[in-house]
Amino acid sequence: MVVILVRLISMLACSYGGYRVALLLNDNYILKDPQQVLAIVTGIVLGVLIGYVLGGILGRYVANLAGRLESTVFRASGADVFLVMAGVFVGFLLALMPSVALLGFGYPGFIISLALFVLLGFLGGRVAHVKRSELSAIFKLSGALGQEASGPGPRLLDTSVIIDGRIVDIAKSGFIDGTLVVPRFVLEELQSIADSADALRRNRGRRGLDILNALQRLDRVNVEITDQDFPDLSGVDTKLTALSKATNMPLVTNDFNLNRIAEIQGVRILNMNLLASALKPVVLPGEEMEIKVIREGKEPGQGVGYLDDGTMVVIENGREKIGSEVTVVATGVLQTPAGKMVFTELKDTRQEA
Repeated sequence: MVVILVRLISMLACSYGGYRVALLLNDNYILKDPQQVLAIVTGIVLGVLIGYVLGGILGRYVANLAGRLESTVFRASGADVFLVMAGVFVGFLLALMPSVALLGFGYPGFIISLALFVLLGFLGGRVAHVKRSELSAIFKLSGALGQEASGPGPRLLDTSVIIDGRIVDIAKSGFIDGTLVVPRFVLEELQSIADSADALRRNRGRRGLDILNALQRLDRVNVEITDQDFPDLSGVDTKLTALSKATNMPLVTNDFNLNRIAEIQGVRILNMNLLASALKPVVLPGEEMEIKVIREGKEPGQGVGYLDDGTMVVIENGREKIGSEVTVVATGVLQTPAGKMVFTELKDTRQEA
């Protein structure tokens, strides 16, 4: 969209420039009416073609610049943004006074005035950014807007976390606050899932949209929708990884494969399953517990049971006890991204040893 808009503006500007050049040629060279019309039409057509080419180049540059600007704004605190905007405004005020006099010189004065606005506006914003700590202290912004800098930064949500829904309860408890960023392409994926012909997928998609609405209604959380995209990349997971790297925002996910791929590329991951596992009751080696053996394990002779919170308990030599309650002694705990596993031995077997 940015490229198309810049290209249209460039085509209009260059076509007008071609028109003015044609008029200048007609004034300097006495041409008859058909030749004058042909010169004007040729100038406009050449201007449109030149504008189309230059607009495409300039449009892609502006689109990349806008993406980097959006990433910078996401990482910046409210105090920094306020000070930079104030610096740009002061620069514009300084450029306004000489510009009033320069406009009396016609077109050259307008060009010089425009250059002054750009230069002084940039210098004002740059000075405010470099001296932001001193300016914050002078204007006492550190106690108000500056608090945002020490708080949590924005976090990027993927589709799996939104559909999962536990993030709403975590946000209600106060463990997550601040800004949660949802890319537009994630919304589109949720919409496509909600419109699926499969009933299960359709319900999951609608649940995800309901979760987003619930997040937006919370006071502690600010949900932002970003249009930043990577058209050259295919797949939502690939785009999420690229966006997280570009903005330095941690990625909140439940997707095990996305977790592994993103970590390989140096992306910071906040895995909700790991959080849930970390909050489960801790089982210490040597602790006794009553477990019902449900099924056999992967290794010969092993039995498997589960704690009340769903934690898997692997019981050595427990295969023969399937269907019965046994007393086991914990020997170790294994934490994995998929959950927690507790390894145990039968108490009677341990005493005999």
